[in-house]
Amino acid sequence: QVQLVESGGGSVQAGDSLKLSCVASGGTFSNYAMGWFRQPPGKEREFVGAISWNGGSNYYADSVKPRFNIWRDNVKNMVYLQMYSLTPADTAVYYCAAKYAPRSHITVVQGRQFDYWGQGTQVTVES
Repeated sequence: QVQLVESGGGSVQAGDSLKLSCVASGGTFSNYAMGWFRQPPGKEREFVGAISWNGGSNYYADSVKPRFNIWRDNVKNMVYLQMYSLTPADTAVYYCAAKYAPRSHITVVQGRQFDYWGQGTQVTVES
């Protein structure tokens, strides 16, 4: 069982940057691809981006390219989401998620359900 805890959310102004963090515990972190998702108010949860087990491959939703960047630290069991040039459309609850995919290119997890989820962190972008 993998536990995920996000942090770093908050309220910012349009055009600002924000970095979200997610710490994992309870499993071998490097066996998992990691993803970020978000749920805007009144909408369904949507994919933001994902990174492979070793950070060697990643992919992003078109709506966030090239403003968002994901990286990971397998020593600290952390994954990060750096967001630049935020707009009110980026307002959402952001979730960290893990998908078991050891030594796999990120394309292996595309379109597949993730196994574990964090509780989410709110990001509000004011105009």
